[in-house]
Amino acid sequence: MSKKLVIIPTYNERENIAEIIQAVLSLEAGFEILIVDDNSPDGTGDIVKEMISSSKDSLHLIEREGKLGLGTAYITGFKYAIENGYNYVFEMDADFSHNPTDLVKLLAACENEGFDMSIGSRYVKGVNVVNWPMGRVLMSYFASFYVRMVMGLPIADATAGFKCYSIRVLENIDLDNIRFIGYAFQIEMKFRAWKHGFKIKEVPIIFTDRTKGESKMSSGIFKEAIFGVIELKVRSWFKKYKQVA
Repeated sequence: MSKKLVIIPTYNERENIAEIIQAVLSLEAGFEILIVDDNSPDGTGDIVKEMISSSKDSLHLIEREGKLGLGTAYITGFKYAIENGYNYVFEMDADFSHNPTDLVKLLAACENEGFDMSIGSRYVKGVNVVNWPMGRVLMSYFASFYVRMVMGLPIADATAGFKCYSIRVLENIDLDNIRFIGYAFQIEMKFRAWKHGFKIKEVPIIFTDRTKGESKMSSGIFKEAIFGVIELKVRSWFKKYKQVA
């Protein structure tokens, strides 16, 4: 049976963390969870520690010294997955904007259909977003359009953060050379996987905005994405990507 690790970065997710852990671990596919907590002042890490004893080795925790960024949290988790022999690795938010049951669909695209990466896509079949203000929907949708136009990346939801990787994708991407740590991190990982020739599938999902806790989105994160896309494109002109597919 394949080993499957769901990485959930956290910062002040006390209101959601226990419920999201229970929801993922209750799935029959046998997912394990790695929480990467950035020293949450609200005690998120303490809740995870209390749950570990009853998780039957399915729940893991890495605590970091402070708020170091989404991208570095995932890279920490990716390295953990490689070192511990997992076959499939997932990115997922803690706030239920990503439905835990959709993990099964993302896994099936990679494990059963032979794709190297699957993306939980809000835009591959129309616009499937619930509870977002219209301004934010438009900003997110046109951000993906902007990425496609500038980079040629053939992905409808280029900024999506709900994904499954076959471990060989992470083994072949130079994780120590990932440039971005915020919103643009999601774009960079997709772009690198695509440039290496990996097979990518978008799986339609319904994205629901959080109902508990506070959003971590900021104008600075969007600015990183806007200018980061240009930087990634220019850097790609001078870099050779080994075709591994």
